[in-house]
Amino acid sequence: MGVRISGLGGALPPLEVTNEDLEKRLDTTSEWIVSRTGILKRYAVTAGISTSDLAFEAAQAAIQNASGNTSIDMLILATTTPDRRCPATAPKVAEKLGLRGISAFDVNAVCSGFIYALQIGTASIKAGFAKRVLVIGADVFSAIINKEDRATVPIFGDGAGAVILEQSDTNEIIDIETGSDGSLEELITIRAGGVESSMSDEGAHPDDIYFSMSGKEVFTRAIKCMNDSVLGLLERNGLSINDVDCLVPHQANLRIIKTLADQLGIPHERAAISLNEFGNTSAASIPLALTQACIGSMLNAQDRVVLTAFGGGVTWGSALLKWPKLKSVPFIKKMHAIEVVK
Repeated sequence: MGVRISGLGGALPPLEVTNEDLEKRLDTTSEWIVSRTGILKRYAVTAGISTSDLAFEAAQAAIQNASGNTSIDMLILATTTPDRRCPATAPKVAEKLGLRGISAFDVNAVCSGFIYALQIGTASIKAGFAKRVLVIGADVFSAIINKEDRATVPIFGDGAGAVILEQSDTNEIIDIETGSDGSLEELITIRAGGVESSMSDEGAHPDDIYFSMSGKEVFTRAIKCMNDSVLGLLERNGLSINDVDCLVPHQANLRIIKTLADQLGIPHERAAISLNEFGNTSAASIPLALTQACIGSMLNAQDRVVLTAFGGGVTWGSALLKWPKLKSVPFIKKMHAIEVVK
């Protein structure tokens, strides 16, 4: 039994935040942001919009791209920013989609979350537990970063992306591998808010309630882990980097992407880039980059595509795909602000 992608789509929140907007309230400049990250703008939620809303809109876009087929029997939501600590957000998204009763659950592997969810969805179909799986990556990092922190605010954006997996006579999700190293949990973390912090006799430091990242070490470890993951995956399948038509990396930082491409030996023009427009959208970054690449005609049917990501945990993963022939061009929906009655 094979697995293929039959639908793809994304969603962005209403508020566009440019580098020039950030210059007005942070000790930074657009030139500084671009030179260090490659990001020109990002999007943020407005009042009344949550992770489940973004996930719902991306899922609808993917369903529409799959000709409106809603016969979905599993929904996996990759997110680090659930609507609530309890319960999971995926059942709420399924309910909004009219899919009450299906298997629905969250996966938290931070920026690697979409690869993890893709692996679980693919394995579920191959094992016969599901026929069509909706895999969503959605994050609202504007809710968990310190709005005065010039190190994180310019990097992160909010967004969601989704794919529909289904049974196929041909196996187009060729292989996926994931990994983790819990000894490095301090590199990318929010220290407060979990059981560990509640057991402490000391009050949480104000900085501990926000997302934090050790930038320099993340930079080097992300490149090494993704490089090793991609090369290992290709070797296992008897392929080399020359057999890859398109690399779709996690959209963390343009310097990371270019350095990774150089180490792998893949031309920069064959690496999908969307962070200049969306920033780092964590679990949403790969499906958004895939959607953007399709819109820009960067991906063609039968292309060999490699996805790769590195995230908190630390976690990492890569996927090898043969790109499908989609029924239509996917799209990224721009949400409208909603009026909140106080």
